[in-house]
This record gives sequence, structure tokens and C-alpha cells, in this order.
Amino acid sequence: MGMNQFGSFSFMFTIFPIIFFLMSILIIGVTVYSISQKVKQNTHNNNSPVLTVDAVITSKRTDVSSHYHNNATDNSLDHYNSSTWYYTTFQVESGDRIELEVTGSEYGLLAEGDIGKLTFQGTRYLGFVRK
Repeated sequence: MGMNQFGSFSFMFTIFPIIFFLMSILIIGVTVYSISQKVKQNTHNNNSPVLTVDAVITSKRTDVSSHYHNNATDNSLDHYNSSTWYYTTFQVESGDRIELEVTGSEYGLLAEGDIGKLTFQGTRYLGFVRK
């Protein structure tokens, strides 16, 4: 009437496929959601007008993501992968501020306090020309 010595072992074989299935569904769901958000943002940008407005650069920031990769068989192959995203905040004549992602080369050329013409489409940075 009690559980035999293999009772908990068979329970693991019963529960593991369920957990594996649920985790797979979760990962697929998050991936599909992420892709749909990017498509939605891209569609919004493509449908937005291209605007050129007077603006001042008020701040700049970076977002760095690092990932350490360890190769268990060969320590000489351990390495870090990192990605950097660059953002610049512009203040337009109305006083509104817009933070836009820019390329690394653009980021290096822009300085806080610069005044000029900002060109953008939705949340897509298209350029900045100093006065």
C-alpha cells in the first residue's frame, strides 16, 4: 500500500515532459511577442511622417549588455560578448523631449548642448545638422 522504491522516479518521468512542454511554450510565446512588438514599432515608424524640427541635445546615454561565454573544454576560448546601444535626448521647441537610438558613429559626433535641426520618423532617428 505504500510507494515502492521507484514511485518518485516514475513521478519524475511523468512531470518532466509536462514542465518541458510548458517551458517550450513560454519561450516560443516570448519570442513571438518580441518579434511582433518590433514589427509593430517598425510599421508605426514607416507610417509616421518624416519631421525636421529645431532641437537641442540635452543628454546622451549608453546601454551595455555583456555576456560571458565559458568553454569547458578549452579555457583559452573563454570570452565576453557585449552589445552597446546609444541614445540621445533632444528637446524640441515645444519643450518636449524625445529620446532616440542613434548609431555609435553618430553618438560620437553629437554633444550635449548642440543646437540644430533634428530629422526623425516616429521613433527612428534620421539625422541631426548643427546650426
